[in-house]
Amino acid sequence: MRRLLGTVYPSVRIGEVGLGIERLGKETLRTGLVVVIGWIGAMKFTGYEAQGIEPFIANSPLLSWLYAVTSVQGASNLLGVIELTVAVLIALRPLSPRAAVVGSAMAVAMFVTTLTFVLSTPGWEPSLGGFPALSALPGQFLIKDLVLLGASLWSLGESARAVA
Repeated sequence: MRRLLGTVYPSVRIGEVGLGIERLGKETLRTGLVVVIGWIGAMKFTGYEAQGIEPFIANSPLLSWLYAVTSVQGASNLLGVIELTVAVLIALRPLSPRAAVVGSAMAVAMFVTTLTFVLSTPGWEPSLGGFPALSALPGQFLIKDLVLLGASLWSLGESARAVA
C-alpha cells in the first residue's frame, strides 16, 4: 500500500497523514466527550430525563439512596450539575490540564457507575433466553458507556501527562 501510494502520490507521506488524522481524532474524541456529557447533563433538568433514569437509579445499589433524600427530579438535577461540571472541566484542557484531570477522573467514575446499571437494572431480554442478550433498555442504552469510559480514561491519561 505504501509503495502504491508513493508511486501515485509521491508527495504524500503516509506517516504524516496518519499523524494528522490522529490529531483530528484526538480533538474529536475530547470534543465529543464534552458534548455528550454536557448534553446529557443538561437534559437531566427535564422531567422527561428524570423519569427516564428513575429505574436505573432506583435499582442501583450505588445510587438508590438519592431517592431517600430528594425527589426523582431533585436527584436528576444533582446528577445534571455533576455532569455539566465534568463537561466544563474536560473542556478546560487547553487552559488547564489539571482541571481536565479532575473532570476526566470524575467521568471515569461516572461511566463505571452507569455501567453497573447493566447488572442492577432488570432488562436481560427474556425472549432471547436472558443473559447475555441485552434488551434495548437498559442494555443497549448503557453499553455505549463502555466507549465513553475508554474516552474518559484516555482524556485522564493525556491530561495527566500534560500536567507532568
